[in-house]
Amino acid sequence: MIDVVDVRKSYRSGDRTVDALRGVRCRVPKGRFAFIVGPSGSGKSTLLYLLGALDRPTSGSILVEGQDLTTMSEAEQNAYRRDRVGFIFQSFNLISNLTAVENVLVPFLPRGMTPELKERAEALLRDVGLGDRLDHRPYQMSGGEQQRVAIARALIKDPILVLGDEPTGELDSKTGDEIYRILRRLQVQRETTLVIVTHDRRFITPDDLVLEIQDGVLKVDDSLLEAEDDLPETMIGFEPGLRRPDVV
Repeated sequence: MIDVVDVRKSYRSGDRTVDALRGVRCRVPKGRFAFIVGPSGSGKSTLLYLLGALDRPTSGSILVEGQDLTTMSEAEQNAYRRDRVGFIFQSFNLISNLTAVENVLVPFLPRGMTPELKERAEALLRDVGLGDRLDHRPYQMSGGEQQRVAIARALIKDPILVLGDEPTGELDSKTGDEIYRILRRLQVQRETTLVIVTHDRRFITPDDLVLEIQDGVLKVDDSLLEAEDDLPETMIGFEPGLRRPDVV
């Protein structure tokens, strides 16, 4: 369960203050597939980075499984990112001189790799269709194959939350479809919560949770209101005066 409570994030840009997020309130139930959408500069990546404890909000609270990220020490946030969150980025972020298996095991390099961990990495790579690419390096793989390695790397920790920032942004549409099929299958199998920033709505299904941001404020999709009666008013995520977007 993710609870975002009146989160604001401001940056200084020269002599002016930029309000990237302006009182965002929402809830993402455990095990859901959620998308953050909105125009460029709307604040969607800012919200994603806050969920991953890659940044701190100016004010407000972010609770993940009951833990408030905003009150964590730096060491606690590092442990949260290391142990509980998987990240999938647009640019893959693989290490060029490591094999697919070794790239999957990167989160464990500081602590050392065991034969059991290597077996898990190999199993994950087979699960994403790379059983014949275990010893290949990034330059020997296509973009789609590299992103599959990144997915396996995100899942090797058995995270409670997987965050993706435009994970298919550098891929063609066919390969993007394949990546989302893999993500959806693994999300169901593992009951992991996925939150994805995207500009491409065609990957969104009617069952997905859609968080739409405009000018740093969260609008609400009908899919967000499925449990509205059970949520406090401050957690619904609707800002008065904003229209409700079309149903995806």
